[in-house]
Amino acid sequence: MTTHDMYIHPAGTETWNVPASGDARFTWEYDDGRDRLLSLYQKGKDKQWDAQKRIDWDLEVDPHDPLGIPDESLALYGTKYWPKLTEKDKGELRRNYASWQFSQFLHGEQGAMICAARIVESVPDLDAKFYSATQTMDEARHAELYAKFLQDKIGMLYPINDQLASLLGDTLKDSRWDMPYLGMQVLIEGLALAAFGLLRDTTSKPLPKQLLAYVMQDEARHVAFGRMALRDYYKQLSSAELAEREEFVIEGCYLMRDRIKGVEVLEDFGIPSDEAHEISNTSEYMGMFRKLLFSRIVPCVKDIGLWGEKLQRAYVDMGVLEMGDANLDLLMAQDEEIAEKLDAERFAAEEDARKTEVAEAIAAGAAAE
Repeated sequence: MTTHDMYIHPAGTETWNVPASGDARFTWEYDDGRDRLLSLYQKGKDKQWDAQKRIDWDLEVDPHDPLGIPDESLALYGTKYWPKLTEKDKGELRRNYASWQFSQFLHGEQGAMICAARIVESVPDLDAKFYSATQTMDEARHAELYAKFLQDKIGMLYPINDQLASLLGDTLKDSRWDMPYLGMQVLIEGLALAAFGLLRDTTSKPLPKQLLAYVMQDEARHVAFGRMALRDYYKQLSSAELAEREEFVIEGCYLMRDRIKGVEVLEDFGIPSDEAHEISNTSEYMGMFRKLLFSRIVPCVKDIGLWGEKLQRAYVDMGVLEMGDANLDLLMAQDEEIAEKLDAERFAAEEDARKTEVAEAIAAGAAAE
């Protein structure tokens, strides 16, 4: 069975070809670069890990309740359709929603891998090339583990969402070297961090908690990289050039807000498209979810120097302007701590199990004498 056999809708067997634009930039300056970026590069090297070994893939997952989050999180909950669903239907709904969410994570991680490779090619500074090379490996690992989770544990995938594909295409087609940073490091990675964090903190299942916590540990560095590089560069740009970037951010944020609906899932359960959109738009949980998704993007956009009047008005319209005052460094530190704590708890439990096994073996040997 191939991956294409698991797609709930045909994803197309041809590759999606996005025309490359912009120059590949070589530099002959090999002296030490910016201390902050080189420190992040060192951390990127030190924090490499193997998805096959760090993740406990022996943990079982119920494909009909893969995340263990409350039914209130399902858009159909509380609608006229909910009482009509059997327990089997509800299990299929949970499975489809989890498949849809993690499929978009997977496609986004492949996009991030390609964007990171594009940054290596196009960014003019060697220190940024160094770090982007480590990020390319990180994103490959993330795509690897999300693909494995979907294929081995859920057994179902969704094609890439139209809005995510549009934002990825716009990011990759732009010839300016900073646009992969802005589109991927700030917008898509920022959105992903918020989505991962919400699921990490609400799932009651150990395997998805591991996946999300460990990926977030990497992604926190990626967003920090984008902040450092763009903050320095955008100080040099004219008002007109900054306005162009802000327009890109506004369009991207509206695209992503409209992306986080899961309408495809509702349509697969026989709900007409117009009604599916209405259900998603009026769902209290989905509304909260969409708003929280901007908790990492808005303060990052403000931090890098994109905070013009038009952009602020757009964030007022989305109801997320106040998020610009969030402490990104604190959020990133918490992501790091959660992953490290999870490792410590897992390894302590494994050590206790080994000690118990040894003690039992010794006791059994003594009894046999």
